[in-house]
Amino acid sequence: MTSSHRITAVIPARYGSTRFPGKPLAEIKNKPMIQWVYEKAVNAGNIDSVIVATDDERISDTVKAFGGSAVLTSAEHQTGSDRIAEAVQDLDCDIVINLQGDEPLIPSEIIDNLADAMIEENCPMVTVAVPFSCTKSEPEDPNAVKVITDCNDYALYFSRSLIPYQREDGEAFFQLLLHWGIYAYRKDFLQKFVTWEQGRLEKTEKLEQLRALENGASIKVLRVQTPTRGVDTPEDIQIIENLIK
Repeated sequence: MTSSHRITAVIPARYGSTRFPGKPLAEIKNKPMIQWVYEKAVNAGNIDSVIVATDDERISDTVKAFGGSAVLTSAEHQTGSDRIAEAVQDLDCDIVINLQGDEPLIPSEIIDNLADAMIEENCPMVTVAVPFSCTKSEPEDPNAVKVITDCNDYALYFSRSLIPYQREDGEAFFQLLLHWGIYAYRKDFLQKFVTWEQGRLEKTEKLEQLRALENGASIKVLRVQTPTRGVDTPEDIQIIENLIK
């Protein structure tokens, strides 16, 4: 889609990880994982620029070595949105795409879909969801975040718990949705969002998108049928390489 909007994709990347330290630099088919994500963003047709926002010079140096753009940000940020807000504060853009640095297989067309939705919809924030029936995730898993929407596909709530409660034959009437943690924001909204205090729901669920809902902001949810596979542990690298094959 041709647009006058300036769209920047940002990939927040921390070196420290409880389950997988140095994860952005893990090699997949002889390329660091962060490069796979970066190239997916570059290949998206609607993106004007791509940067990696990191707190570690090793990641920054790796990105620059493969020809990418990286910016060093504070190590004190609590969320990816905080890191991204710092990275774009002086950039000439009005839409910001937040990609996950551990999603090496993310389809470029999904990134374009996010950008299109931000251009078309009158909302401050857009995210993506996939029917659980299209994934191998278990709805009961607290790491698999669920989202429920209204009739216009705006988020009502996100939770680590199973929502809505499936009473008797209720499952026949509701399609369970797995939240895919990639976002698009309007830049002015993002800069305001990170100034808000974490609310009770965000602190309880440890889900930053609930901060937006608690403050009355709307989040459009795009439903897609093409889930990807992220990397949580070193064992996932082999799975990703097999999928690439």
